[in-house]
Amino acid sequence: MLKLDNVTKVYRVGAFGGKTLTAVGDVSFDVRPGEVVSLIGESGSGKSTIGKMILGLTPVTGGSITLDGAPVRPGKEYYRHVQGVFQDPFSSYNPVFKADRVFQMIRQAYYPEVRETDWAERVHATIRDVRLDPDQVLGRYPHQLSGGQLQRLLIARALLLDLKLLVADEITSMLDASTRIDVLNLLAELKERGLGVLYVTHDLSLGTYLAERTVVLRHGKVVEMGLTDKVFGNPLHPYTRQLLAAVPRLHAPWEDAEPVTDCLYHRGGASGGLSEAEEGHFVACARLDGCPE
Repeated sequence: MLKLDNVTKVYRVGAFGGKTLTAVGDVSFDVRPGEVVSLIGESGSGKSTIGKMILGLTPVTGGSITLDGAPVRPGKEYYRHVQGVFQDPFSSYNPVFKADRVFQMIRQAYYPEVRETDWAERVHATIRDVRLDPDQVLGRYPHQLSGGQLQRLLIARALLLDLKLLVADEITSMLDASTRIDVLNLLAELKERGLGVLYVTHDLSLGTYLAERTVVLRHGKVVEMGLTDKVFGNPLHPYTRQLLAAVPRLHAPWEDAEPVTDCLYHRGGASGGLSEAEEGHFVACARLDGCPE
């Protein structure tokens, strides 16, 4: 459904834009219908930049992004099928308007022909689909609702469209633990309906909760990707091992990942890009500057 092919993003930096910074370099992966793909990496690794390019919020410098085989052209029809939900739910609402104004904006832009009573019924049904009581959330200002309620309202807004893909960018990072699970379970239910989800996160435990496949990003490049149980059950790249070693464990001390200086490339494998270590499991060179020619 959604496919990224050697996507690159380069920013102009420095005085008068005389220098360049490659935020994302030659990233390729796809998201299929009814699938959750976790995009995992530390802050500054390029995760959100990839999400913004998919959503058309920043242009692609190189490579291509396609939806159902067609090049992505951000606009009304594209956003009918692709929507995003971001880290801070409060920043997605105008505090001077009631929270349900987001539903009226959808109606005005996409369904102006729908009668008000019919639209109200559709909105109420969708709000119940995201496990909220319409009577408790509609007609309230953003500051009168919790972060979890606001996030679920944003998901409900997206579901009112003919949605194919949801870009969920750190949508649980500002929520408490119990609310996080509610939101993740909601994404799991949407997956069962055939919705594709790109789940952007730096939290490995949440990333593995419902994702079939995982993409690990470092310094704007994919270092490891594949089936989630293989990536985390048999991590091959030293960066993936370091991420796993950094996850807090109850009743156990933290341990540093053992340094790894060898990789498939230096053992006579491929000369660049990703190498298939096992079926459905790909890993990149362990050296940041790549393998020597």
